[in-house]
Amino acid sequence: MSCWDLGKTGNAIKSGRSGPYRGKMTVLMWIIFSSSLCLMVDGQMKISPETVQRWAETFGKEIAALSARYSGAKLLQKKYKDMEGAVKIEEVNGQELVKKIAEEMEEMLGRKMQSVKSLAEAAEDADLDHEYNETLAFDYYNSLLINTVDEDGNAVPLGGEFPLEENEHFNKLPVNTQLSNIQVPTNVYNRDPDIVNGVYMSEALNEVFIENFQKDPTLTWQYFGSSTGFLRLYPGIQWTPDENGVVTFDCRTRNWYIQAATSPKDVVIVVDVSGSMKGLRLTIAKHTINTILDTLGENDFVNIIAYSDYVRYVEPCFQGMLVQADLDNREHFKLLVDELHVRGEGKVKNAMKESFKILNEAAALGQGSLCNQAIMLITDGAMEDFQDVFEEFNWPERRVRVFTYLIGREMTFAENVKWIACNNKGYYTHVSTLADVQENVMEYLHVLSRPMVINHDHDIIWTEAYMDSVLFNTQAQNLLLMTSVAMPVFSKKKETLSHGILLGVVGTDVSLKELMRLAPRYKLGVHGYSYLITNNGYILSHPDLRPLYKEGKKLKPKPNYNSVDLSEVEWEDTEEQLRTAMVKGETGTLSLDVRTSVDKGRRVMFLRNDYFYTVINETPFSLGIVLSRGYGQYIFTGNVSVEEGLHDLLAPDVTIASDWTYCDTDVDPGHRKLTQLQAVIRYLNGKEPNLQCDGLLLQQAMFDAVVTAPMEAYWTALMLNTSGMDDGIETAFLGTRSGLLRFQRYTGIEKRVGKYFLTSSDKENMFTLDSFPLWYRRAAEYPAGQFLYYMPRQDTRAGRIIVATTAVTVTVGKKTALAGAVGMQMTLEVVESRFLAITAQPNDTDCSDVEGICPLRCDSIDIQCYVIDNNGFVLISEQRNDAGRFFGEIDGSVMTTLIRMGMFKRVSLFDYQAMCKINLHSVSCARPLLSPFYGLASALKWFLYNFLLFLLEFNIYGFWQMEHFAEASVHKKKGDILRPCDTEYPSFVYEPSVKETNSIIKCGRCQKMFIVQQIPESNLLMLVVQADCDCSRQYPPITLEPEEVKYSLSCIKCERMQSQKLRRRPESCHSYHPQENADDCGGASFISLSRRLFFICLCFAALVS
Repeated sequence: MSCWDLGKTGNAIKSGRSGPYRGKMTVLMWIIFSSSLCLMVDGQMKISPETVQRWAETFGKEIAALSARYSGAKLLQKKYKDMEGAVKIEEVNGQELVKKIAEEMEEMLGRKMQSVKSLAEAAEDADLDHEYNETLAFDYYNSLLINTVDEDGNAVPLGGEFPLEENEHFNKLPVNTQLSNIQVPTNVYNRDPDIVNGVYMSEALNEVFIENFQKDPTLTWQYFGSSTGFLRLYPGIQWTPDENGVVTFDCRTRNWYIQAATSPKDVVIVVDVSGSMKGLRLTIAKHTINTILDTLGENDFVNIIAYSDYVRYVEPCFQGMLVQADLDNREHFKLLVDELHVRGEGKVKNAMKESFKILNEAAALGQGSLCNQAIMLITDGAMEDFQDVFEEFNWPERRVRVFTYLIGREMTFAENVKWIACNNKGYYTHVSTLADVQENVMEYLHVLSRPMVINHDHDIIWTEAYMDSVLFNTQAQNLLLMTSVAMPVFSKKKETLSHGILLGVVGTDVSLKELMRLAPRYKLGVHGYSYLITNNGYILSHPDLRPLYKEGKKLKPKPNYNSVDLSEVEWEDTEEQLRTAMVKGETGTLSLDVRTSVDKGRRVMFLRNDYFYTVINETPFSLGIVLSRGYGQYIFTGNVSVEEGLHDLLAPDVTIASDWTYCDTDVDPGHRKLTQLQAVIRYLNGKEPNLQCDGLLLQQAMFDAVVTAPMEAYWTALMLNTSGMDDGIETAFLGTRSGLLRFQRYTGIEKRVGKYFLTSSDKENMFTLDSFPLWYRRAAEYPAGQFLYYMPRQDTRAGRIIVATTAVTVTVGKKTALAGAVGMQMTLEVVESRFLAITAQPNDTDCSDVEGICPLRCDSIDIQCYVIDNNGFVLISEQRNDAGRFFGEIDGSVMTTLIRMGMFKRVSLFDYQAMCKINLHSVSCARPLLSPFYGLASALKWFLYNFLLFLLEFNIYGFWQMEHFAEASVHKKKGDILRPCDTEYPSFVYEPSVKETNSIIKCGRCQKMFIVQQIPESNLLMLVVQADCDCSRQYPPITLEPEEVKYSLSCIKCERMQSQKLRRRPESCHSYHPQENADDCGGASFISLSRRLFFICLCFAALVS
């Protein structure tokens, strides 16, 4: 270290004088200061930079030689270079590629839509031919009861023998592909005449199910959900109840049913929270609200108003507006509804006015769904006169439908509540118990569907992504993301035309994984990917979509997993240009500089990405693909004979990407048990000529197999030379762009530390549908031939191992393409032992010309030595537990100094899909407060009001069942509750232009010296630190822990929640038909009511208002 180098880090000295005198004094003071600093530093120096430099050079050469020898990287690079004359390199045309993939997806999804149309036609024809029979007796296969016997060994009613066979196509579930069967929720009587008639009528669908499946063997589940509550499912399965033995699944609550049954809608829920709603009534009201929310989807808009003697929004941030009813907002509303409490007197008139204002303003401004509009009134009674409100806001057009839900057993005000619904084209229901909620809420869907049914408009709908873990209680189904295509089924009988009778909904599921197989992974390159979004900008499929989180040992769907916006994944698109264009259904391209992470967010990469996008016709979806500049721009093809390629693909060390589609094994049922490699072999040797295979991918895989074939002999020769084999070298491997993988185990499983490396459970290091292996992606960051080293995360169960990897390229003219990556995996002890041997000067070292510690040894107590990688993670340390940790957590003082000196750069990354511990206090900006005097008056009015209601409702029989005496208690789960949140987290990256540095850190009464030296031809740094100075008080650790992005300050969160992103509305809307019969608006029997008492009650209401 020179005195001048140290002087440059000193602070500049300011002087009050000006002119030449000041210049001379400054120079003089600088010389004196620099000299004294040099003497002081030299006096403190204990570590020789030259010695550390020699160590780094020696260690770098040794591990590079070790990696090259056991990986065979030079041989592989030579083999590809030898074949460059037979190689053709082309630039990938992203625009053509995205259009071609979109057309294939359109064709695939079109087949699903045609299957659904066939089901709808068959169901409507069957209903037309069916005569309803109240006494019809028909035994059907109930999916819960099949193959079940009683105590005497006889089949239970609606059970019977129902053959089931495990099927690869249906996630290895036991199914019956010759028959469908019936699922009925526990709360629906399975012998009800409506159920029996519907089941009997829908038997005609069995033939259509089978015919559809024969025409399109890629079809999965097909179904008919009846408006009466049963589900006919093909293929038939054994239904599994929940842990309580109950089947809660009701097809009418599923998104595919609701979206197909109704057009988009704006809904304002108005709930009574006056004093009379206490106890069980409030519990029923909350459940009713939640059930209504569950019937809404991302094409709907909603708000919730609570009223007593004043009107308030349950979420003040949403005052006077409608918000999209996506999963995130619905769950947010549910949390707020759970906190509702009763108080005061119920004055619904102002609440109704506010609701109409919201809906009218939304329509006027072109906001919301611009289709159906409805108010849902949930109350235990309505005493006020509403006619003037309706005359002002809704009559005579009656554009807004009003649905009313009378809560509680007493029906004193039932006539008023029913009048509201019947005079506004709505529907009235009486909800007396929690068990009544589901059926009564569903009635509004049938009313909203009337215009569509009368007009006989068969709109096909596609749902957002979802995981139907409820449908099948099996592990195979739990984690499967899918979308559904569905179509409504109507009654074509003339006598019921004006009633608009919805028979149900037919549909089928589409696995998004199968859909994304149409985007060939090998054409997108090492960092490229494809993704799908909906018309609302929500992610259907994206490699960075993380729909699950861990709760204990269980994986569970996140509350907002299917409402993750494209802007929350592609967050570098700050202007949302990409999102806007795709939501509008445009075709185009966009380039962005992005920060992306690998290795579960621990490491950052800087890429220049080209985005290509287009719409998928006849669907609400848009497709995008991403190609990264550099290696992602080019693709190369080589040509070998089928005989050569087939011979080398049969080698025992060869596998190909099992998630990729080399040959489509799903078309012919006889091929479904074949692996991709088996299918490729059978196709190439002529045994299965009818297989549909990707010719270009097969050609490239054969070429790669031939070029890499010598590696097997090379690795085998090393393994057989036991005397020359180093201990701890466990695996050599290579992978190519065609998904071909070769590896050689140098060590048996019983001695292997990295037992999970390159196994089927090691998804990060295998070719998958979403990404290339981690070692392949990281090798692409560095020049071909230069090894990159890293230690896998401990949570991967990889063990204490080091992975060394490097890229292999081919060059034709001025174009260079990435052919693959090659590397080796060894134990940590292999590099540790070499490091300790190199970093220990012998005792007889000549120390006459050396200042400081001599001989210098990393195993001494005076210094601490580390090897860290380019992201700051420790590979080697004297404290073995430090291996794998971020260096900033171990020594914050040195890491802070390295960041200040520019050797490491901190990079901020964002996660908009994070889960954080819930904060139980309210995050709302403001809530209305009552003055003490107004509160006292309200309490008095509440008492008198409830006393009068008690007199109105009192009867001898009802006294024993009065819910006024019941208290509703809510049991909150204790412990850590997680909720969706946004987080910012750091990543650190080394600046390679800084080869070496050293400095002294002042820490109170001591000073700590350290030296950093780049290890040549690698991504590693050697770090030697003076060990006798503790700086932990002055410099806290630097961690990689994410921090939640707080939005509550200054109502930023409120503004963010209010923001309405651009969306593309569904094309069709059915909100009105002149032939609609609105007289069917619900009904109930009424108990007698004292007119005198009712008149007193109205007078009292007028006095206290």
